[in-house]
Amino acid sequence: MLTSPQNSPMNINVANPANPSPSLPWMPPDQARPINLNKFLIFPFIDGIISQMFSNNQIFAAPLAGVTDRPFRRMVRLFSPDAPLVTEMISCHSLVGAHKNCLRNFDNYAIEGNVGAQIFGADVNLMADAARILQDAGAKWIDINMGCPVPKVATRAGAGAHLMRDHRLAGQIMNAVVHAVQIPVSIKTRLGWDDEHRDWRDLINVAADCGVKFAALHGRTRAQLYLGHAELPDVSDCPIPIIANGDIKTAGDLVLPEKLGFSGAMIGRALMGRPWLISQMHGGNAPDNIGEIVLQHLEYALEYYGEKTAVPMFRKHAAWYSAGMKNSSDFRIKVNQIESADALKVAIRDFWSII
Repeated sequence: MLTSPQNSPMNINVANPANPSPSLPWMPPDQARPINLNKFLIFPFIDGIISQMFSNNQIFAAPLAGVTDRPFRRMVRLFSPDAPLVTEMISCHSLVGAHKNCLRNFDNYAIEGNVGAQIFGADVNLMADAARILQDAGAKWIDINMGCPVPKVATRAGAGAHLMRDHRLAGQIMNAVVHAVQIPVSIKTRLGWDDEHRDWRDLINVAADCGVKFAALHGRTRAQLYLGHAELPDVSDCPIPIIANGDIKTAGDLVLPEKLGFSGAMIGRALMGRPWLISQMHGGNAPDNIGEIVLQHLEYALEYYGEKTAVPMFRKHAAWYSAGMKNSSDFRIKVNQIESADALKVAIRDFWSII
């Protein structure tokens, strides 16, 4: 469990001019705040500064839209009981409106262990309300999405990566969320909007002033989307812990982030079809028969979504699990034509030779 932020007792309402948003510093690096020597201690059960390699409790499962739902998080938990996981992003509008067609609006995080819930939106008051709902639902911390690059979020909704272009609005949102809850708040962002605007450090300084406890930094700009190689900067002088994100796939990929001053790592797309990856980075083994894992994942999906939704939704997971295996192309073609749970189970058993 994360330590609770030391919030001010003041009831801050960013919509009220009597309670203005915090000042937003634009200081050069040589005027940055002193480094907090305990900044590496994101979680209380880490009793010393990380050295040589990040601990299991500092390797996060990243929020992945359409992937890190409750069934997938349950799969990661089978292999990494204590690892911090982040939910797929949740719309503050959908959550506060309790839209019934979005099941994640009603997840119970209290039974999921060390899980942070990620929200996105551009409405200050709705973001604060959404944070309260997720706190009441048992989330261990709230993560604010400030890096999603897709147009419907970053341009049309004015949320996600758009907040990298509007640090004042970003500060108002962070301030409101921090003061709305008694659990820690983090952000996930990118290097900047494009190569001409790599101002991630300014946004991190704003976050620190607002009381945000830590941040995840994806080593690409919004303009890059997910193309090219992630480029991680030196974060050793940042005022809050920074978690490295982008192109982290193996234990060897953890060495550079640690040297650059990162306090942990966040694994994203590499987890797709490999929910055991965090455990494997610490010496664990991949399952002997992946097919058994696929069947378990499918059972969780059926339990959560019901057959009508779970079967077509699960096709992508079946493809990821089978990637690189002999005849996987034929398997994917077959799976994409299946509409019943029983037929899908048979196909999985046949492909992985499960009796």
